Amino acid sequence: MTRLSIAVRGLVTTLATLLAVTAAPTAAHAKPEPKAPNDFVALRTVDPTIVQEMRYFTPHNFVGERIDGYRQPLCILTRPAAEALRKAQKRLLRQCYTLKVYDCYRPQRAVDHFVRWAEDLDDEAMKDEFYPNVDKTRLFADGYIAEKSGHSRGSTMDLTIVRLPAKPTRPYVPGESLVPCFAAQAERFPDNSVDMGTGFDCFDTLSHTLDPRIKGEQRTNRLLLKSTLEALGFVNLAEEWWHYTFKPEPYPDTYFDFPVSRKSLTRH
Repeated sequence: MTRLSIAVRGLVTTLATLLAVTAAPTAAHAKPEPKAPNDFVALRTVDPTIVQEMRYFTPHNFVGERIDGYRQPLCILTRPAAEALRKAQKRLLRQCYTLKVYDCYRPQRAVDHFVRWAEDLDDEAMKDEFYPNVDKTRLFADGYIAEKSGHSRGSTMDLTIVRLPAKPTRPYVPGESLVPCFAAQAERFPDNSVDMGTGFDCFDTLSHTLDPRIKGEQRTNRLLLKSTLEALGFVNLAEEWWHYTFKPEPYPDTYFDFPVSRKSLTRH
């Protein structure tokens, strides 16, 4: 064998070894997705009658695209929160209403997505609907966006009330004309919920639960949701009529990041 042949063969062997060493860790050390603790449940398994319209699985939200971590349109909550919602649903069903959830457990990666979007001041695709009167540079300072969310602890949800029989809500079509979230109910994006004065995720002071400008039927509807939930241990965020947290929280200081999917709830 010539010196050249020996050199070439040695080079080939070295390259093959390097490829094997660099490729092996990728397959052997692929990081598994985090799982939910055992006391997290799909709301549907606790109460299948509660309507679910999981907005962050769709592009109809203030970002304008599906949010990171939402693999399925699924409401996941800690069991105590889900059981309390079931009790609230029973009370509302007797009055010919149903609850509808927009968001429940929210992974930290979704919150990170919100933060990246808020820092991109050029992306205002959904401004005309969700924050027409708010300068995007103010989203952090005014508290509309934060780096941590109570939703990631598993006992917070965004929800509303729908009169029965519940009519379907038409899907949002990306690129369609946007109407301010505080416009009259007949003008803003259609939602089968009762009139709460604004749409969900409306970045405006009119979304404050007890804003004095919200009167009549709209105020009555907000107070029905508030009184029903507070009687069962839920606490409202005063700045958002749709935002409630069940107390006491099983995980008051833990921010989870498992994806919103049925696989996150499977036990091994």
